[in-house]
Amino acid sequence: MTEVVGSFRKSSYSGQQGDCVEVAATTADDRAVRDSKRQDGPLIAVSGRSWQAFLRQFA
Repeated sequence: MTEVVGSFRKSSYSGQQGDCVEVAATTADDRAVRDSKRQDGPLIAVSGRSWQAFLRQFA
């Protein structure tokens, strides 16, 4: 996986309990997704194209 660029962000719909996922851009224009409770845990790499298709489902 390529390197994460910038910082991870949580959805504005996330509550204060921290039970959510976070997303960050990568150097390959992909997205890295992680569990906000396990910030040092594994990442899921999603292509930029797939991420945009995912977002369109909720627009």
